[in-house]
Amino acid sequence: MSAPVSLAGRADWLGEKQLQRLLAALSDGGEEARIAGGAVRNALIGQPVADIDIATTCLPEETKRRAEAAGFKTVPTGIEHGTITAVAGGKAYEVTTLRADIETDGRRAKVSFGRDWKLDAERRDFTINALYAEADGTVVDLVGGIADIEARRLRFIGDAEARIREDYLRILRFFRFFAWYGDGRPDAEGLKACARLKEGLSQLSAERVWSELKKLLSAPDPSRALLWMRQAGVLTSVLPESEKWGIDAIHGLTRTEKELGWTPDSLLRLEAMVPPDAARMKTLAERLRFSTGEADRLRHWALTVAVEPKTTEGELAKKLYRGDRQGFVDRLRLALASARARAVEDNAALLDAGGFSRLLGFALKWQRPDFPVKGADLTELGAAPGPKLGAILKNLEREWIESGFALDRGALLERAAEALKAS
Repeated sequence: MSAPVSLAGRADWLGEKQLQRLLAALSDGGEEARIAGGAVRNALIGQPVADIDIATTCLPEETKRRAEAAGFKTVPTGIEHGTITAVAGGKAYEVTTLRADIETDGRRAKVSFGRDWKLDAERRDFTINALYAEADGTVVDLVGGIADIEARRLRFIGDAEARIREDYLRILRFFRFFAWYGDGRPDAEGLKACARLKEGLSQLSAERVWSELKKLLSAPDPSRALLWMRQAGVLTSVLPESEKWGIDAIHGLTRTEKELGWTPDSLLRLEAMVPPDAARMKTLAERLRFSTGEADRLRHWALTVAVEPKTTEGELAKKLYRGDRQGFVDRLRLALASARARAVEDNAALLDAGGFSRLLGFALKWQRPDFPVKGADLTELGAAPGPKLGAILKNLEREWIESGFALDRGALLERAAEALKAS
């Protein structure tokens, strides 16, 4: 019999006083509490742990009572599903009563509370997400999750179709977790089930779909997962804009990110997969309920005209002033990644990459200059408020931009005075 697997020595957070106090409070008097899910998985893989969730045999009201008696503030964040959030010392722990699904509709489930750890594990999505750990770090594996972690294999628990029908979001989660934790080819049964049931994705809210896509696109390298999503028809279901445009640019982008030390950017990666068409991007942003900032960035990128690699910095400065800097930065990053990918077999592309790199560096450092003349300056020269004043001001700004922002306030006011005399 193999020795039990433990988180001891792999998880510094295991020794946190608040965590141990909460586990002790919830494990007293014949009850049990264990760390559950992602924290255990990530500790075994050696990845950072952001949130620590706890599963317990205590019923929700008892969880609340015990946590408060142990000095925690409690918040009923999902009490109808058995979840209480316990907060102390700036740390929050989601505590959920063991449960089983008794009714599902593909989006949400009705649950019954219980005391059976195996039933609780079997209601979860993937084997690597159904691990528990005792307070001393001993890992409890009831579904074969440890072996799958060691093999970097992502598998649904039990029947893949049954798990998906419980919540169709699990189709997207399958590809998201494969992007983060999988290796080689995805599990064949899981992939087939996702392809067969992809129509169920239409039942999901836009917010849930975009949240999962963002997490997938934030993986160190989502290209393999995206390829299999496309093969299964899932990518077209949730992102039809990518169908004829393709995902080939993702490979060069992720490689450039690694080589140049760029932080993975889910929205930039999305831009690599969709056409720069402002109308279609507006529809996409509305359909997936993008935030205002996300929608604006996508729109500006689509409206920004591509920059040639031989563009001078002075010419780019004028474009940046008239346009949206983030739109140009996104365009230049994608152009640089594309040129670097082509440069493997094309010397001309190597020169293009050098030009895009130079322009990107300039755009990232560029600070928008302030036009030094205001409408009040023209009224002091005798201009009456109205369209004429506006036209003179606009012409002055155009001349200032064309001068490379070199004309100073004095020179501009002289030109304004001349324009007023001539009118």
